[in-house]
Amino acid sequence: MNAPLQGHAASNPIASAAALLAVDHVSLEYRTAQRVVRATHQVSFEIDPADRYVLLGPSGCGKSTLLKAVAGFIAPSEGEIRLQGQRVDGPGPDRIVVFQEFDQLPPWKTVKQNVMFPLLASRTLKKKEAEARALHYLEKVGLAAFADAYPHTLSGGMKARVAIARALAMQPKILLMDEPFAALDALTRRKMQEELLLLWEEVRFTLLFVTHSIEEALVVGNRILLLSPHPGRVRAEVHSHQYDLHSLGGAEFQASARHIHRLLFDEGQSPETERELDFTDIRIAY
Repeated sequence: MNAPLQGHAASNPIASAAALLAVDHVSLEYRTAQRVVRATHQVSFEIDPADRYVLLGPSGCGKSTLLKAVAGFIAPSEGEIRLQGQRVDGPGPDRIVVFQEFDQLPPWKTVKQNVMFPLLASRTLKKKEAEARALHYLEKVGLAAFADAYPHTLSGGMKARVAIARALAMQPKILLMDEPFAALDALTRRKMQEELLLLWEEVRFTLLFVTHSIEEALVVGNRILLLSPHPGRVRAEVHSHQYDLHSLGGAEFQASARHIHRLLFDEGQSPETERELDFTDIRIAY
């Protein structure tokens, strides 16, 4: 059950006591040489265990900044972020980030050593246990045969899988992914989306995923938070659990994509179109 967002018409007014992550009226700011810039304004949402929750919006709407705040890298100027009821005051191993660039893998370490590194550095496990866990997750992402390879020998998609294995090996409470497939070519990106969903089916981790692609949001997420152009405000939350990669190109999928585009950019539409879409699982911010 999801809590209603402030100013939303929601189907159930009762707040969820089981939410894993709560972002409560969070505003984020950064300082330039001339002034203080507000990146997001009073954003609220909740993520339940095993959610695939997507932050979607145009460039500059603050979605990546929000993800960094959840990771603990940025402190809100107002509001708060809570993980299992505890306020987030800084980074921690319970929140692991997979960034867009995969050259963050130390080139002098093998694939296995890269996955083991955070386990050892954080003293989560000793060497023998860390090696066993690293091999376990490398097998899950289909890279067990490349455990002793070095990053420079891997393709972009393979580096992405190493980064995901490294993150999941820490067994975080929530996995944070900041446009992780944006730098990949279209075919590899689709393959990585498929592999991420298959991995989620097996492991059922909780995911917070940032993208500016409407199609990717519909495929990857089961819930999508739509953010307005700068400064980012909540425009709506959409349920998208009915879609997967096989939905691409379908009439219903394309109609949903168009509807989300209208919501994001506040474009007008006819009442006939609204009745045809029958988007009953949407919550609108006013």
